[in-house]
Amino acid sequence: MLSIITSFRICAAGALTALVGAGAHPAVGHITSGGSMHVPRASHSSTLLPNGTVLIAGGFGGSGTESHPYTSSELFDPRDGSFIVGPSMRVGRSGHTATLLGNGTVLMAGGWTGTEDARATAEIYDPSTNRFTATGSMVVGRGGQTATLLPDGRVLIAGGADRNDDGLASAELYDPASGRFTPTGKMTIARDGPTATLLRDGRVLIAGGSSASRRGKTVYRSAELFDPATAKFTATGEMAVPRHKHAAALLPTGMVLVVGGSDDRDWHGEYATAELYDPARGTFSSAGAMSLERFKLGSAVVLVDNGNLLVAGGAARAELYDPGARNFRLVDGTLGAARYYASAIALRDGRALITGGYADEPGRGLPSTAQAFLYTK
Repeated sequence: MLSIITSFRICAAGALTALVGAGAHPAVGHITSGGSMHVPRASHSSTLLPNGTVLIAGGFGGSGTESHPYTSSELFDPRDGSFIVGPSMRVGRSGHTATLLGNGTVLMAGGWTGTEDARATAEIYDPSTNRFTATGSMVVGRGGQTATLLPDGRVLIAGGADRNDDGLASAELYDPASGRFTPTGKMTIARDGPTATLLRDGRVLIAGGSSASRRGKTVYRSAELFDPATAKFTATGEMAVPRHKHAAALLPTGMVLVVGGSDDRDWHGEYATAELYDPARGTFSSAGAMSLERFKLGSAVVLVDNGNLLVAGGAARAELYDPGARNFRLVDGTLGAARYYASAIALRDGRALITGGYADEPGRGLPSTAQAFLYTK
């Protein structure tokens, strides 16, 4: 994990650098204050529950506190904009995954512990009882992994890193009916911090990520596909550049948009570029560039009104990608500072909730924030 914050630059993160045609299109939508959570969080999870509230869980408080992930949770009620203290998880987690299951419960899996180890434990949040209860443990302890709900109701857990910060090629499947994790096929290479996107045909696109070795960190441009029918991973087209700590989302067109991230230089190798993956061809192509360079934004990209994609992390401004026009436009308003490992979730009323993240603030290190923001069209 603690590549998350072990290196940082003493500069104004999220400064309006690498502006690419930002003045060519007017700002769309608005970012406004959404109040404050009860504790500052980064690398936490946000999950929209069946009743319309949002479960926010885990994370850490920023530089100097990264080895003490929270057990706490809270619930955001969009009807009045309030944050309500929720129940505690059984263990502290950051860099974990949270997956809404078909029965309306939420699977919390893996993440980093207070001893910097990768957790194998998992638990279930039940909105009907407002409690977390234990479920089966993963086959491998991991943090920074991906979790994808498959069409048959199982959850694919793939990649991440182990307690030594080494990338993992292994994958496993969680069956809600039995509460058990079982091994499945391995990825073609170890990937820490890749993206996983469920395609329309039920396959899962795994893209980018990194793996550490004695010679340093390697960041990948490669991608692969998991087929639930065969439980196998197979290589597919490569991205134009190597990316980790990036984000990806399925568009209404069936294409996958990959945005931002960085190369092996991390803070000095951030991208503004974006790419589109075409499942029919198995290839990536350029999708132009965002207005701002961004990385550490994997949980802060979400589809909002009319199928546009809100990109809300890794910089002080948010922007929208329009799949029809194939362009990015800045959103009016500011997040106050770049928000790394923030979280964004679409609400049922068309707004989006953006919570937490940590900032790179000269003289203050990397403090997480309790601030929340709302995107409104």
